[in-house]
Amino acid sequence: MPLDAGHRLGPYEIREPLGAGGMGEVYRARDTRLHRDVAIKVLSPQLAADPEALGRFEREARAIAALSHPNILAIYDVGKDGGVSFVVTELLEGETLRTRLQKGALPARDALACATRVARALATAHDKNLVHRDLKPENVFLTHDGQVKLLDFGLAKPTVASALGAGGDDSPTVTSHTRAGLVLGTVGYMSPEQARGREADPRSDLFAFGAVLYEMIAGKRAFFGPTPADTISAILTTDPPRLSSTSSTATALDAIAHRCLAKNAAERYQSARELLAALESAAEVESGASPLAHATAVDGTTSIAVLPFADMSPSKDQDYFCEGMAEEILSALGQIEGLRVAARTSTFQFKGKTEDIRVIGEALHVSKVLEGSVRTAGTRLRVTAQLINVADGYRLWSERYDREMEDVFAIQDEIAQSVVNALKLTLVEPELPEGGQKHTKDVEAYHLYMKGRHHRYKQEFRDALKLYEQAVERDPGYAVARAGIAAVCVLLANYGLMRPRIAFARCEEELEHAMALAGETADVKCVEAWYRSAYEWDPDTALAAGRRAIELDPDHIVAHAWHGLILSCIGRNDEAVAVTRRTIELDPLSPYGFGMMALALLMAGRNEECITVAREGLALAPDHSLSLWPLSYACIALGRTVEAIEHMNRLVANSNRACFFLSVLGYAKARAGDEAGARAILEEFLERSKREYVGPIFSVRILANLGDIDAAVAKYEQSAAQRDPFAMFVGVPGLELLENDPRFRALKKKMGVSA
Repeated sequence: MPLDAGHRLGPYEIREPLGAGGMGEVYRARDTRLHRDVAIKVLSPQLAADPEALGRFEREARAIAALSHPNILAIYDVGKDGGVSFVVTELLEGETLRTRLQKGALPARDALACATRVARALATAHDKNLVHRDLKPENVFLTHDGQVKLLDFGLAKPTVASALGAGGDDSPTVTSHTRAGLVLGTVGYMSPEQARGREADPRSDLFAFGAVLYEMIAGKRAFFGPTPADTISAILTTDPPRLSSTSSTATALDAIAHRCLAKNAAERYQSARELLAALESAAEVESGASPLAHATAVDGTTSIAVLPFADMSPSKDQDYFCEGMAEEILSALGQIEGLRVAARTSTFQFKGKTEDIRVIGEALHVSKVLEGSVRTAGTRLRVTAQLINVADGYRLWSERYDREMEDVFAIQDEIAQSVVNALKLTLVEPELPEGGQKHTKDVEAYHLYMKGRHHRYKQEFRDALKLYEQAVERDPGYAVARAGIAAVCVLLANYGLMRPRIAFARCEEELEHAMALAGETADVKCVEAWYRSAYEWDPDTALAAGRRAIELDPDHIVAHAWHGLILSCIGRNDEAVAVTRRTIELDPLSPYGFGMMALALLMAGRNEECITVAREGLALAPDHSLSLWPLSYACIALGRTVEAIEHMNRLVANSNRACFFLSVLGYAKARAGDEAGARAILEEFLERSKREYVGPIFSVRILANLGDIDAAVAKYEQSAAQRDPFAMFVGVPGLELLENDPRFRALKKKMGVSA
């Protein structure tokens, strides 16, 4: 029965009705003791008449009141007067998210802000073991002063189940006691497990969160059918379409929403805290207010992105050359004071895509974009280039070059100088600075080097080595090609693709040649740092070399990443994370940067953060191995072995059963209790070792977690004796069972490493 104005419920005087919901009617009221306006929800007769439900309601109300979170509707009081049960809350002025969505989708920035506040509310409540169970736009309130409040947290649990479709509501609440087999939630937002009548857990709230987030950015529901039964069927069997967007923020939110909407709860974010970390990362990049977004913030300096040049050759076989042309120009422009140049990996994300220049400019946070094309015919070369203003899409400069192939270096310099002139920049030197870009006068050696670099970026290290070697055969004085050989030898050793002593001996030789030919360069000092650490076990000299590499080129992505890796190996984890984070600051669309950051977090024991960052890398490159294997180790550490095994099966297949990735799979199987599967991988290692190099380190974690500690320590000792780089990675999970073994502790001390 509706209450009239002036009706008293204890000290609260009813002023006017505000609305009605599944739990009862809501009124504006006056608290006569504290002289403030409040909202009073008068509970429905069905709920008030059930002692068990009413008792649970009061207990949950007290628990939520104790949360005192700015993004959760504050509960002031619960009471009963004249047979009327009620709850008193703060009074909100504004509109629900449902009302706002009737006007259309939210701008990406607004959706991100709203989602972040809701996630904070969920995280706080989940920490207190409170699950919402009915998150939907009706339960998110947007106040006039910009606040976001989550309503009915943990309270939407009436006692009488409504029939599907009753009352003609297109998104009815279907609820019951939490008895097994009965449905609880709102059609369109309930998780698959709720739709099947199973108990909701915090990950069920994250599914509903994903549905709400999707609706905010898409302007339509993630799951909707002509009847509630059809909607439930969609939840159980289909995925909402991915959104194509001109906004990098909306793209990030779409990825977050889809992960929340995974049918299998194990594939979602595993906590609201993990979800919140992903949203806050997106917010940092969006705002440019954090260190992570520093490199992309608009700070008043002129900024430019150099896109990979398009291959216009008839045979379409100049991909490596087109990438190399763009990278050489990018490197030359990067030496100019007053010009901020977007990093290579970020710009190369747009290779082969037909995005509008304004979209690319927004994603890379640059004001100018240089694009071009390359066409080769025999020894003839045609290069076109144009500089475009992002704001209006107008060309500021364009040119075509028809030359002989041997003129490629002159063309690169001319393009860079023309860009400088078009931008009217003041140079430190009278003309374009001379970098180490004219590596050789031998054009064929240059092509071989660029092909090698192309394969190195694709993590095809053996192919890269052969091409670098061919470049050096043609020009023994080719310093950057020799530095490339040294770097690739280190990578081959890291992944167990070459015997470490052979790889490091070759690395040392090529470093000496490169240093003699070109002096100190960031490339050389970067590789030297890892050589001193992994081969000579000399962390002090290694760190000095790493710092020198960064001094020589503060924007060198790999220098920051490898310096951070050395810090991780010696247990200086906070420093490692800070240094490695710089790779993402410099190159925010780089899967490599996210992979190395995930590794630093993994070795620091920050597993949930590792998973979040690794998934950001995978959003950029779905099969990126450097993101997948740290992600898998973190999943194993958190007991999510099924997920880890799925990831590693994929990676093992993609890598033609590379031993490095097989070792992670074997470790996951051992932790999952699949002894037969783990031992089968050990047998495969034994068989393959008869015809190829198989690092002993690959068996260590499997043996340790099968309980064979003596065999595991023996293999670790062999690995250290061979100077296997992966033996340095003691912070990577799986070695915990060896920590009490004095042989293992002594060897760690000798190597200078620490978890």
